[in-house]
Amino acid sequence: MLEVIAIVAVVLAIAIAVVLILAATKPDIFRVQRAATMQAPADRIFSLINDFHQWGNWSPWEHRDPTMKRTFSGPESGKGAVYAWDGNKNVGSGQMEILDAATPSKIVIKLDFIKPFEGRNTAEFTMLPRGGATEVTWAMHGATPFIGKVMHVFINMDRMIGKDFEAGLANLKKTVEQ
Repeated sequence: MLEVIAIVAVVLAIAIAVVLILAATKPDIFRVQRAATMQAPADRIFSLINDFHQWGNWSPWEHRDPTMKRTFSGPESGKGAVYAWDGNKNVGSGQMEILDAATPSKIVIKLDFIKPFEGRNTAEFTMLPRGGATEVTWAMHGATPFIGKVMHVFINMDRMIGKDFEAGLANLKKTVEQ
C-alpha cells in the first residue's frame, strides 16, 4: 500500500512540475485581437464605441446577465467616461475608463476586472478608412502574472476571448450597416 501511495505522489509531483514548467514558458504579456470591415464611415462606428451608453447595442457581454448592475460616471462619452458593471458569473464585475479618444480613429480603454479574477488590461479600438468602408480592430492586452500563465496552460485566451470579440464586431457591423 505504501508503494502505491509513493507512486501516486511521484506521478502527482511530476504532473505539477510539468504544468509549472509549461507555465514558465508562457509570455509575460498577452494580446487578443480581431478585426472586421464595416460598410460605414469611421465617425459613425467611433460614436458607438466612444459612448459606453451605446455598448448595449453591440457588446457581446451586455445581455449575458439581464440583472447586471451598470453605473456610468464622468463625461457622457470620450476621455474620462467610466462604465462599471456587477453581474453574475457570466460577466463578473469590473470597470472601464476611456483613457484616450482620437476622433474618429482610435479609442484606448483601461479595463479593470474585479471578479471572477482580478486583472488590469488595456483595450484598444482602431478605425481605419478603406475606401467607402472602415476596418475596425478590437484588441486587448495586458500583463500575465504567473497564476495567469498557469491558467494559460489549460485555457486558450485567444480562442476564449477572441470569439467574444468576433461576436461584438459582428454586432457592431450589423448596427452600423443598418
